[in-house]
Amino acid sequence: MGAISQIISVISGFIGLIFTVFLVFNILEKSPGNEKMQKLSKIIQVGARSFLFSEYRILFVVIFLFAAFLWLVSSYKMALSFLLGSAFSVLSGFLGMSIATRANARTTNAAISTLKDALTVSFNGGAVMGMIVTSLGLMGLGGIFFLGKGNTELMSGYAMGASFVALFARVGGGIFTKAADVGADLVGKVEANIPEDDPRNPAVIADNVGDNVGDVAGMGADLYESYVGSIFSASVLGSIAFSFKGALFPFFVASSGLILSIFGIIFVNYYIKTTKEVEPEKALHFGTYLTSFLQAIVVFFLSKIVFGNFYSGLIVIMGMVVGILIGSVTEYYTAKKPVTELAKSAPSGSAPLIINGLALGMESTLLPILLIGTAIVLSFYFYGLFGIAIAAVGMLSTLGMSLSIDAYGPIADNAGGIAEMAHLEPYVRERTDKLDAVGNTTAAMGKGFAIGSAALTALALFASYLQLTNISIVDLNDANVFTALLIGAMLPFLFSSLVMKAVGNAANLMVEEVRRQFKEIVGLMEGKADPDYGKCVKIATDGALKYMILPSLIAVIAPIIIYLLLGKQAVAGMLAGTTGSGVMLAIFMANSGGAWDNAKKLIETGKYGGKGSLAHKASVVGDTVGDPLKDTAGPSINILIKLMSIVSIVIIPILIRIFE
Repeated sequence: MGAISQIISVISGFIGLIFTVFLVFNILEKSPGNEKMQKLSKIIQVGARSFLFSEYRILFVVIFLFAAFLWLVSSYKMALSFLLGSAFSVLSGFLGMSIATRANARTTNAAISTLKDALTVSFNGGAVMGMIVTSLGLMGLGGIFFLGKGNTELMSGYAMGASFVALFARVGGGIFTKAADVGADLVGKVEANIPEDDPRNPAVIADNVGDNVGDVAGMGADLYESYVGSIFSASVLGSIAFSFKGALFPFFVASSGLILSIFGIIFVNYYIKTTKEVEPEKALHFGTYLTSFLQAIVVFFLSKIVFGNFYSGLIVIMGMVVGILIGSVTEYYTAKKPVTELAKSAPSGSAPLIINGLALGMESTLLPILLIGTAIVLSFYFYGLFGIAIAAVGMLSTLGMSLSIDAYGPIADNAGGIAEMAHLEPYVRERTDKLDAVGNTTAAMGKGFAIGSAALTALALFASYLQLTNISIVDLNDANVFTALLIGAMLPFLFSSLVMKAVGNAANLMVEEVRRQFKEIVGLMEGKADPDYGKCVKIATDGALKYMILPSLIAVIAPIIIYLLLGKQAVAGMLAGTTGSGVMLAIFMANSGGAWDNAKKLIETGKYGGKGSLAHKASVVGDTVGDPLKDTAGPSINILIKLMSIVSIVIIPILIRIFE
């Protein structure tokens, strides 16, 4: 049964890659448009690729040094597993982003014909990322499980490699994209009073590059890590609770989810093609619900086959439902009535808008935490810690479909920018804006989904740590444990501070450069001269590379220091504190930032004064404050809490063997 399970996992991943190749050819056969559109797309491609290569040069040094450390204190197999997890994570982010930067101009060109054609190209571009992440994740982890004969240490090395890359990619990409976005908005929109993607704005290309390195490559690496981490932790806890069949069940669930995601992507394409007046949001949501419904049926019977009952299937389904509900709550707070109420405060100025946005984000933590808590209690009641872990697997089991929708957003955003910069007819931008509006909502839902899955996965990893270090009780009466709990609760705030300062410092340089070019380049504002786009891309790149290392190292160093100073139980206390405060902070940041963004877009439609009004300028300031919250610090916290758990699982048992 074990060999069959892993063969199925690898075959499912291989089928996913074959389908990805089909999607790639389908996208590349579309026309990228006229010479101007192709030139703009090429500049974005080169900028994004240049940043990633610069980031990888630094990242590879850190990865190989850590792999050497693992070889020294553990084994060469552990080091190789870590390197494989890192390599597949890098590969998934890079390949997904490479197609996204080629799909942008093709989406713009398709929008010249119909909205349906543009939706098809942009969605399939996002589907490439969804398929690559899930296929490589399942193939890699399944292969490690098979070759290592179920060795959990080797799987933990693979998961840690994925987490390493994810944090660097999220932090580095997030700093880049928000430094560019802040510079483009504050000087372009507020000071120069020109449109968002006006080609006269020197930061506009850097902004479009940032969408790809942050929201495509960064998000891909983030959810790759979540996907791998959830399967790994469920497999570890399943092996303890139910022996081999418990270890294999998560792989069966993930395999069926990948295959059904392919079906969902095909269905969305068919739905778009056959519907006369397609509504983008309806098409994408319907694809998600159909995939989840079919997956629910499959896991229900998988549970009966593997365990002889339906309990585990019900828990997986509950995880899926909770994920959808958290996404819906996020959508409500970032795209519905609360956003309208927030926009109403904009005519009074920036301060009321920011105060109300902060309050909105704080309020928005209530329902997701209740949903996550309900899932934890019910899962534990039926199947203990293993139940919590497979609920997390269920939430991520149809990631191929949900990530396709998430990654579609930046492609639509880039398409709108290219339409503006290429001076296409206004109706083209109107069509891309319809896609972009849906993309903003799906991106916000994706962040909520990522936070929910991070909470469940982190708890499952926490349980795995307790099992692997033989800790039965985490005693808060112990001064060391309680101190570590407080330190752990503080770390997401320290981490966020470092990341947001990085955005602020890089954004300052960007603002100064944009102002300089507006002032010194003769004929720029009249459209008679071109800005120096490359200088702004370099500023964003240098800022990201300079500031991404220190916050990323916190996750690696903190568990080791706490163990050496306070002991292994204190590490458990630290992980609990980091998970608790980190989940709250991530929800708050994501929803405040998303609400400010959509309040600005609502005002830009003409409400509450429209573009150029006091309300609009206030909303741009609010959106600028929210940008590093929702796109840099907030999403990175998800990875922080999981990477700290993975490092603890891998390193602390090794240190225990050395020192105890």
